[in-house]
Amino acid sequence: MKIIADENIIFVKEAFSGLGDVNLYNGREITNTILKDADVLLVRSITKVDAALLDGTHVKFVGTATIGTDHIDTEYLAAKNICFTDSRGCNSDAVAEYVFNALLNISNEQKFSLRGMTIGVVGVGNIGSRIVRMAGALGMNVLQNDPPLKRLTGKKQFLELNELMNADIITFHVPLNMEGEDRTYHLFDYEKINFLKDGAIIINASRGPVIENNSLNDLIGKKKFNVVLDVWENEPEINLELLKKVRFGTPHIAGYSFEGKINGTEILYNALCSFLKKETAWKPSIPAAKDPEIRIDGNSALENELFKAVDHVYKISKDDKNLRNMLKSDNSSKFFDYLRKTYDLRREFPNYFVNIDPYCKDMAKVFKQFRFN
Repeated sequence: MKIIADENIIFVKEAFSGLGDVNLYNGREITNTILKDADVLLVRSITKVDAALLDGTHVKFVGTATIGTDHIDTEYLAAKNICFTDSRGCNSDAVAEYVFNALLNISNEQKFSLRGMTIGVVGVGNIGSRIVRMAGALGMNVLQNDPPLKRLTGKKQFLELNELMNADIITFHVPLNMEGEDRTYHLFDYEKINFLKDGAIIINASRGPVIENNSLNDLIGKKKFNVVLDVWENEPEINLELLKKVRFGTPHIAGYSFEGKINGTEILYNALCSFLKKETAWKPSIPAAKDPEIRIDGNSALENELFKAVDHVYKISKDDKNLRNMLKSDNSSKFFDYLRKTYDLRREFPNYFVNIDPYCKDMAKVFKQFRFN
């Protein structure tokens, strides 16, 4: 069996070599010709999988090591009886940790407390539900918007989008839907962005086109927004003027944790084994994190100590600085892809042990809600 895979899927050779002949390619360079005699295709978000890519091939299984599927023509795959699996949920914790790393950095820098602030969570699935939990642990006022979940559950906690517009913080965790009742393409256009309160914190770690980037670029200074963008319209050819104005900009790596990547590979591996009716044999080897112990001062403010802990794990400022080097590059789009390809995967919070005095029970509860040991 011939397996074509994106070279940047972690451990893909080790995991799938027991099932067939694994051939690795740059995800943007996988073509119909390459797939002519292939049986399995494993991709990430940068490979568009549709009729143009697959017509005339023998591919019977497609897997994406991503939670999003906007790059996959699922209707085509279904019509051709091609088995498909995504890696939904694989990096949900990593993205949630990224969001609070950004928030704690901004609050620490600008000397305000997140407690009591209102956060609007747009999309309350695998990632959004984690944001809700963590925000609640910090004493934030949480507003939730998720039309599909509201229709499914009928729960009153899911508000209309216009009820979130006066939030201090708004964070996006929705799929990219180009049309239909739950369209999210340019969900926030000029009018909606302009309606947000002055000084609001805007975070997008879902899909770039959920926010109309040109309109955000026009309004960001006027409205004095603090903007955190991990995803951008037209990646890898992003709006460089907007990059200059955001508080933190990163190259679509919010979910790029070591654990998240491994989860994605393992989900695909297990799905292919199931498709082939084979027993699973591969298990990833996960090393211990470096400098896993974090000492907490129980006499200091909770948010100060939490900031120190998340900053010990991951420095978003480093990723922001690296992305801004695009502004000096002769080929910014290649530089964007280079940053993703060579990214030094970070570890998730449960790999770290917080040394905290036993009497600081309330503080310990918050750290546990953030999954620190």
